[in-house]
Formats: sequence, C-alpha cells, structure tokens
Amino acid sequence: MNEIKKNRGATFNPQNRFVNNNYELLEIELEENEIKKNQTQFFVDKTKSLLSKNDSPDIPYQYSLNPYRGCEHGCIYCYARPTHEYLGFSSGIDFETKIMVKLDAPNLLEKEFQNKNWIPQLIVFSGNTDCYQPIERKLKITRECLKIFLKYKNPVSIITKNALIKRDIDILKELASMNLVSVFVSLTSLKNDLINKMEVRTSRPQERLEVIQLLAKENINVGINIAPIIPSLNDEEIPSILKAASEYGAKFASYVILRLPYSVKDIFENWLNEEFPERSAKIINKILEMKEGKLNNPNFFERFQTKGKYIEVIKLLFRMNCQKYGLNKENFFLRTDLFERDSYQLKLF
Repeated sequence: MNEIKKNRGATFNPQNRFVNNNYELLEIELEENEIKKNQTQFFVDKTKSLLSKNDSPDIPYQYSLNPYRGCEHGCIYCYARPTHEYLGFSSGIDFETKIMVKLDAPNLLEKEFQNKNWIPQLIVFSGNTDCYQPIERKLKITRECLKIFLKYKNPVSIITKNALIKRDIDILKELASMNLVSVFVSLTSLKNDLINKMEVRTSRPQERLEVIQLLAKENINVGINIAPIIPSLNDEEIPSILKAASEYGAKFASYVILRLPYSVKDIFENWLNEEFPERSAKIINKILEMKEGKLNNPNFFERFQTKGKYIEVIKLLFRMNCQKYGLNKENFFLRTDLFERDSYQLKLF
C-alpha cells in the first residue's frame, strides 16, 4: 500500500476542467511528525468577500461561510471536490493536499455585519468544506469568526465531523444562551473500519458521539446528519446511528443520499473498486436505479431527489427510527432579533 493510499481518500488527480492559477504559499510551522505524514500545502486566499450567496432554489439558506477551500478530511464522496477545479487544482488528491486559507476571514465577516445593508439572518458555517478540518487547530480562523458572530449576535449553524469543535465550547455556550447557534454533526457510520477508508482524516465515530454529548449537556442545539447514505454500504446502519445519536443527546436528525457531481463519479468508482470490489457493481447499480440511469443529476430540485422502491424504504426506515428514538420532535428557530450593530459603531467615538 503506497503512502498516498494510507493517508488520503483519493488516489489520483482527475483532469481539471479549467485553467491553472498561481497562488502564494502560506508558511506554517509543522511538527516533524506532521511533516512526515502530511504533505499538505496551504495557500493564502486573498478573497475580498467572505460570505457565499446561495442562488440555488433547492437549498434552504442564503449565505454560507467557508474559511478553507479544499479539505484535508479526504472524504471520498465529497460533493465539494469539483469546486477545487475553479481554483486551477484537481478535485482528487489536490482537493485534500492544496488548501486555500482565508486568513482575513474574521475581519471580512465583521465588515459584512457592519454594512448597513446587512439583514440579520442565519449563516451556515461550512456549507462546502469543514470549518474544523485539521489546520484549524493551529490557525483558529473558525474560532475568531465565532467571536464575531457572538459580538454582533447573528445566528449561525455549524456543520462538522471533527471533534475539534469541543475547543470552542465556551463561545458556543454563550451563543446558545441567546438561541443563536445550532450544530449538525455529520455521522455517516459507527464502524471505524469503514470511516478509516471513507473519511480518512476525520474524527472517529465515538469522538463525534462524545461531541454530541458535550454540546447537549451545555444545552446547545445539536443533531446529526447522516450524509451521505450510500446504498449497500452504510444504509443498514440508519437505525443504529439514530439510536446512538439519541442516546448521546441529539435532538434532531437529517440525511442526504449520495451525490456524485462531475469528477467525483470517477473518484468514487475508483475507490469502490479498490476497497469493495465484491460490492462495487451492486452499489453502482443501486445508485443508477435511484437516479434513473445516471450517477448524478445536476438540475435544481432533481439533484437531491431519488426515485424507486429503494428510496421509499430509506424514507420509511429513517422516519420510523426518528420516531422510535425521539428525534425531530420539536421545531426550533434561531433568533435574528438580537443583532447589534449600532452599539459597536458608537463605541468608536
């Protein structure tokens, strides 16, 4: 087994659809043991605007925030991989090893909130790549952004599969006391061996459950997202995942069926053939069945949709087990009426 195979999700770089760009390499001191196993390069992202406005009519939020572009977690199925091609990189190994870092993110976020045209509303933290991926431990960009959310009392919803979020429990508790935060912990499997292959650098399942337990104990709105559900691979775990999440304090749950946009199809199929050759054909056929003969449908309102008997079983299985384990019993809404801007402007004088 080669070094890439041991430490990365993808094993090759698919052809980029676009033109290469030039970037400034970010100098970060790494420990000797990190350098040996981690050949990641970090580049300065000099973006002048931080919030990504969502124009997709089938996504229920308008703005998301991603401090990092590319993700060391290396989840083989990640739908965000093709976005790296817009940067001149590949969606394969490059996505995991060439990370764009928005060092000025906290300042840019504050400028957004100081803009008189900003309407207080929910911002999703990590709609694309995980805001708590490994380098966050050193750079603390996510933590500094959370301080800005607290300062202006703007609601935020966080999506992560990294236990590093526990570091910021102090800020999350303050946000939660005003009903300004919710956390979705991505939990795709309870099996370490599957996670080791499918999400190579993420926190292990037990660590994620302990995150849920800690957040719930501090009265922070926390739930799980089984994302993605992959037919004939982790779908049988739906009941056990929901049961475990409930036992550790989760209040809500959701799921997403596997999506394979653009080159992710090739990366995922290659991975399946290497890791699960005996099941590869069955899994692919199930996906084709759900997607009416395609591995992906990019059209709005159709890309998240699946059809057929299989998906009806999944819907029923998910709903019945949510009811059984007391998940999704209550609706909750984060507050927007507490937003403060003028008080901070006045303090400048």
